[in-house]
Amino acid sequence: MRRPDISTAVQSQAVGMILICFDGSADARAAIQRAGELFNGETATVLTIWQPFIQVMARTSVGFGLVPPIPDIDRVDAGNKKRAEEVVQQGVELARAAGLDAKPRVSSQLTTTGRAILAEADAVGADAIVMGSRGLTGVKSLLLGSVSHEVIQHADRTVVVVPSPEVAGTRAQETRKTAEG
Repeated sequence: MRRPDISTAVQSQAVGMILICFDGSADARAAIQRAGELFNGETATVLTIWQPFIQVMARTSVGFGLVPPIPDIDRVDAGNKKRAEEVVQQGVELARAAGLDAKPRVSSQLTTTGRAILAEADAVGADAIVMGSRGLTGVKSLLLGSVSHEVIQHADRTVVVVPSPEVAGTRAQETRKTAEG
């Protein structure tokens, strides 16, 4: 079965700024490629979010056993921010190669990743958010949570969630098997 071409429908509507979430994963790379197909030539902000050390510590249980020595928090944060800047540049290069007029944006996460994405979408005036799915299903999805699910549930704008090529291929095979009976 041929997938319908939605790019014509999407292009018939005026799209201003597109926010593309990028963490370097295969899913995020697939999202950039699909954004280029859907929104070719449009302006895009490629967003990479990093988590300050204090936020990481707040989400871990340090109460069990020995407390590890506290590292130089400023140095850890500077390293995390630098890595995020490197990752976002990779995303910008991919977005430009996909036909988008892309610029980078790095943000620290002070809430959940989904809420941080939504706040950044507001900050840049994004009309749409494009992101990869992690391909999580079943119990694993329930245990780990889902950034794409949170964004979809709380967004006030269009959200395009793109699976990685591997996940999409597996799902297509499952659909064919089901259709064949």
